[in-house]
Amino acid sequence: MKKIIFVFALAAFLVLAANAPADDGLGTLAGTVMNAQGKLVSDASVTIQSADGKSPHATRTNAQGRFFFPELPHGLYDVRAYHNGMKSEWKHNVNVETGKQIEVSLKLTTKEGE
Repeated sequence: MKKIIFVFALAAFLVLAANAPADDGLGTLAGTVMNAQGKLVSDASVTIQSADGKSPHATRTNAQGRFFFPELPHGLYDVRAYHNGMKSEWKHNVNVETGKQIEVSLKLTTKEGE
């Protein structure tokens, strides 16, 4: 029951965020994480940082393999995913734009430590 309420609350938040005025200088970075076979990965860790390597943030993918970093100041970001000893390549210079949701797809292909 709690999961259903959480999903509805998240959906309501996303609808409200999508319809919010775009004058606050903020955007959203969202996307999916897939394994090497192309299947969506739940509970993966996703890390972002500004393109200059500062201000790291982290979140986890939901049951559908999706992640969201809402209310980011517009600018360039690098993003990477980790799960069960695997990691994706860095996506560099992802441009988060004011009032928009930017989508990225990350694929876990490399063992951590390599």
